[in-house]
Amino acid sequence: MRAIRRAVRALVLLLAVIVFFYWQNFSIQTEEVAVASPALPRAFNGLRIAEIADLHGRQFGTDSAGLLHAVENAAPDLICIDGDLFDENTDLSMLTPLLRGLVSIAPTFYVTGNHEFQVARRNEIFAHMEQVGVRVLRNEYTLLTRGASSVVIAGVDDPCGAYDRKMPDELVAEIRAEVGQDAYILMLAHRNDTLSMWAELGVQLVLTGHCHGGVVRLPFVGGVFGTEQQLFPAYDAGLFREGETALYVSRGMGYSRVHLRLFNRPHLPVLILRCGET
Repeated sequence: MRAIRRAVRALVLLLAVIVFFYWQNFSIQTEEVAVASPALPRAFNGLRIAEIADLHGRQFGTDSAGLLHAVENAAPDLICIDGDLFDENTDLSMLTPLLRGLVSIAPTFYVTGNHEFQVARRNEIFAHMEQVGVRVLRNEYTLLTRGASSVVIAGVDDPCGAYDRKMPDELVAEIRAEVGQDAYILMLAHRNDTLSMWAELGVQLVLTGHCHGGVVRLPFVGGVFGTEQQLFPAYDAGLFREGETALYVSRGMGYSRVHLRLFNRPHLPVLILRCGET
């Protein structure tokens, strides 16, 4: 009888561990984060932005139905994809149903990560994304307008891009010259460790990923592994500020080299823009 009880306890423990790891790796965590700025035009107070980062070609359900359901439930006004949407190992057939689903929910914007530049067909894929309705921002910007007010949505290529690409300081200078010195800039980028650069350029909000939340997260400590193989990286996840600049780092949704997420569920941040002081 004792042997049976021990076997039952062991089976229950094993099932609990399996359920826990499944939940950690396959259930999407939606998180709302308010980001205030005195530069935000009042017409955009309450703007909701769903951020997708570091998907690496993962599908949550058939044709990404699980991810699309989570995004739709978040009720975003914009969807921003901050790089590593696909990589050199991705079954690229997953992109079309996902992207068509996203653009049917809200206007969708995309910038490259480092892994896209390892895909030979990337320019063909970028063109297809535009055809589907995604706005691909490669060192360029567009305006989002509400009434007489507007904000700038800009995006920069990952540093793995062309050596002669337009640099971030050149893009911001172009925006300030063409839109105005007081323009509110929402910058999409991939790299997470660039806060000081964007603060020096006066960009109000930057959305990034790249770090995968540190892959494994320890309670009260944060992410364990950085992108440069360092331990306990400084910009692992969440909201960071320097002056009037806010940088938000998504924990991402997919895998790169390590197919494991621990205390680090796939992350769907929803940023809510607010007028006023930080």
